[in-house]
Amino acid sequence: MTDSSRGDGHDSGRAATSDVELDVLIPTYQRSAAVAVTLAGLAGQRDVRFRVVVSSQDDDREWPEEVTAIAGILDVQNRPVELLRHVPRRGLAEHRDFLLSQARAPFALFLDDDVWLEPGVVRRLLTTIRRYRCGFVGAAPQGWSWIDDVKPEEQAIELWDGDIEPETIEPDGPGWERYRLHSGANLLHVEAELDLEPGESVTYRVAWVGGCVLYDVGALRDAGGFGFWRDLPEEHAGEDVLAELRVMRSRGGCGVVPSGAWHLELPTTVPNREIDAPKVLAV
Repeated sequence: MTDSSRGDGHDSGRAATSDVELDVLIPTYQRSAAVAVTLAGLAGQRDVRFRVVVSSQDDDREWPEEVTAIAGILDVQNRPVELLRHVPRRGLAEHRDFLLSQARAPFALFLDDDVWLEPGVVRRLLTTIRRYRCGFVGAAPQGWSWIDDVKPEEQAIELWDGDIEPETIEPDGPGWERYRLHSGANLLHVEAELDLEPGESVTYRVAWVGGCVLYDVGALRDAGGFGFWRDLPEEHAGEDVLAELRVMRSRGGCGVVPSGAWHLELPTTVPNREIDAPKVLAV
């Protein structure tokens, strides 16, 4: 486990980079307790080698014991963890751009700091992106408190049949309404209707996926990554959406069912969403 306040990153030395199948990149701000839960979900993953980079933009220099404990457990599992500080804050997109610069593996899972993953999610995402060779695969986090709120009008799903192909999706254009499937626990209800066999998964068309997205790093960088942060004011939202739309246009992207990702439903740390990146910058 490495703790760096400089934001430049250091390898823990436990595992060679060539042995790591993917990097898990976690941006965080004012959610240190939630980070421990997110890391605990990663510790429960099996049959996949990964490295974890957590980048905090909190001013304090101390990590809670819960975070360092789970980071230590991951390190013992031969899954090296780097705990970084990246300040000053210059917006969500810049923070993700910094994390992308830390990626060494061919795949990178951008995981929000308030998402818990069931065992098997990371392996399923990795298997899917390798099979279809698309730009990204997402596991949309489900809301646990919405489990009894069934909304058939929001549960339309378009399954991919065969290869995943590039698509051009623009705000309020064709396909944009697909985002409704990821509200509440809609996807969980759809999963029940699909009646999948144990171990079976399917891919579907998306507008975007929030919170848990595995990228082909080359595809993300070729699409510009998050370099558009320079064209946005510090306070903005939708930076992940814009990056996905650009990758989808060149390499395609999809969601996967089952998701296995759960949202902790914490209050947002981004209350000002007046500047929505995909709506103010061209896809």
